[in-house]
Amino acid sequence: MSFWQGKRVAVTGGAGFLGSFVMEGLRTRGVEHAFAPRSADCDLREVGAIRRMLADTRPDLVIHLAARVGGIGANREHPGSFFYDNLMMGVQLLHECCQAQVPKTVLVGTVCAYPKHTPVPFKEADLWKGYPEETNAPYGLAKKMLLVQSQAYRQEYGYNSIYLLPVNLYGPRDNFDPASSHVIPALIRKCVEARDNGAAFIEVWGDGSATREFLYAPDAAEGILLAAERYDSSEPVNIGSAFEISIKDLAETIARLTGFGGEIRWDATKPNGQPRRKLDTTLAREAFGFESATSFETGLKQTIEWYTERAK
Repeated sequence: MSFWQGKRVAVTGGAGFLGSFVMEGLRTRGVEHAFAPRSADCDLREVGAIRRMLADTRPDLVIHLAARVGGIGANREHPGSFFYDNLMMGVQLLHECCQAQVPKTVLVGTVCAYPKHTPVPFKEADLWKGYPEETNAPYGLAKKMLLVQSQAYRQEYGYNSIYLLPVNLYGPRDNFDPASSHVIPALIRKCVEARDNGAAFIEVWGDGSATREFLYAPDAAEGILLAAERYDSSEPVNIGSAFEISIKDLAETIARLTGFGGEIRWDATKPNGQPRRKLDTTLAREAFGFESATSFETGLKQTIEWYTERAK
């Protein structure tokens, strides 16, 4: 707790899904001055807005969570804006934090930065051994450039920033909009609506063979805060649960937990995305003591409960 005593912390994206849990974690740690600038007031694509935010909050620590994100469909529809928005937000923010001599910045990247055919489990050393999966490559590469910048700024300016690679997140407060949601909230919504409407089937993209690793968002927030407190290197670190599941098994599990008893139909004309995703989380455990605490089924139940309460 001594690390956090008297700290002023700015969390970009602090009003969002993951950010809300990071803000809760800061309050638990006794941080009295935690700021979550909203995009309406602080457009991180504009240098002037970043400078005003830093002048107003005077942070000892910046945690950069703000991002433009979405599922496969949203990434395919908006590759240019996903690349531009994420690149400009991150690169300008880190540069201004360095210029303003903010003592430390935490950069949160994405598992989408890994090459499409990375050997499983993904190790940090494999990050540059190929091109990312095509459907989300612009987003993944934009976030990956923050790692390059972090390492370059440490080398030239001695600036302390760290770079974390979280796996796919899920949990209460997630985005359940069908146009932009990721796979877990999309499946939960489909199953709940099909159950309530008495539908005979739901349709899911791909053939179900792809695998994913998922991390409960409150656990991810804890990992980010442990890294902020205990880690001071620009070498990237995976943040995950080390639990891998196929999309087919995921859909069947969500159907069971939501009480949807109909058919799951697979649309193989739609992309699967990256064939497999599973992280090696050894470094996070060794470097700052992070291991996920929530079992996958427990996390799914809590996410489904949160959604169904609000869908009534």
